[in-house]
Amino acid sequence: MLSQYIEKKLKNARYKLLKDGGYFGEIPELRGVWANAKNLEDCRGELREVLEDWLLLKVRDREEIPGFGIKIGRREFAKHA
Repeated sequence: MLSQYIEKKLKNARYKLLKDGGYFGEIPELRGVWANAKNLEDCRGELREVLEDWLLLKVRDREEIPGFGIKIGRREFAKHA
């Protein structure tokens, strides 16, 4: 379930080529989830790590996670919008 959420959010990532030749990546709907690196591949990897850490902190602090819900069959068990 978490890996599906991570993959879905990474598909929404936006990347920019910086003036210095490096890359900046972010997931716009998740405040504070961003990364930068010297090349695009490293930026993607860094962004994944940042997202994973961000998720762990949200769970630890019992904060809502945008777009994450726990579903059992067709019924929704818990929803965090």
